[in-house]
Amino acid sequence: MRTTWDPRSLPELSGRTYLVTGSNAGLGYFSCEQLVRAGARVFMTGRHPNRLSAARAALRRRVPDAAPDAAEILVLDTSNLGSVRSAAASVRGRGGLDGVLLNAGIVHPPKERETTVDGHEVVFATNALGHFALAGELLTSLAAREGRMVWVGSMSTSLTPYDPVDPQLTRGYSAWRAYVQSKVATTALGFEADRRLRAAGVPVSSVVAHPGYSTSGRTPGIVGVNAPSKGTRFADNLQAFVTQSKEHGAWPLVRALVDPDIEGGEFWGPRTIARGEPRRQNASRVTRDEDVAARLWAAAEAATGIRWPFDRAAVPSGG
Repeated sequence: MRTTWDPRSLPELSGRTYLVTGSNAGLGYFSCEQLVRAGARVFMTGRHPNRLSAARAALRRRVPDAAPDAAEILVLDTSNLGSVRSAAASVRGRGGLDGVLLNAGIVHPPKERETTVDGHEVVFATNALGHFALAGELLTSLAAREGRMVWVGSMSTSLTPYDPVDPQLTRGYSAWRAYVQSKVATTALGFEADRRLRAAGVPVSSVVAHPGYSTSGRTPGIVGVNAPSKGTRFADNLQAFVTQSKEHGAWPLVRALVDPDIEGGEFWGPRTIARGEPRRQNASRVTRDEDVAARLWAAAEAATGIRWPFDRAAVPSGG
């Protein structure tokens, strides 16, 4: 494992293609920008076409020497399984993928429990189920290039490590619990994915990364991407000793996606957990519990109706 890593000077990524969910703002936008600066081609995905167009325009302004086709926008709503399937089908028709960053999510859940068009609790659906479905739908495209999937976790799973015995929160819903349980699920599914990929002989690695405590008030103002109010800037700057920008929060996510020395099943985040350069870390115990992960995997399969095509993505024996 290399000890030096400059987030501002990534390895050359020309010829590589990545997909990032939730690309129109925050961590997703800055991840796309960093990938494009290194020469990669990126599918920028999100729910709103106009916001995606604004984000792509911002990226082109900030990376003027990027290739004209370096960033392609694609509507993808992870809370809607139909949208996930449609977007994945479109991407599969474009060839292989070197990596998928499963970033989109609800950070500020509703006060009362809400459900999606598919009938699932909206936070669990957006943060976990949609990404489980997308990763499965894109597995053969990733395997074609021996790619990597990165699931975005959260330091909150160490603060309040709920065991998601009821991941859809049919009882005892609260906004905080919905968020933490969704991130426990996301992280556990990421680790379980790597175990199953290895066992099936699929040449795809699964890694989990978290952004620390990254806030919009400490993030550069970018037209169409980030425009925090003066009040937000003031409040976030009061916490400067434990916070960082979304731009810096994207560093562990991007390193987890492109560093060739990182292995499947690893967990990455900022050096001090809340902020700093990317470092390998230890995930909370509940997210490493294989019984919890197996239960969540079964729940995700049942909820999405998707079985990952391990057999079609595996390397043929003797190949």
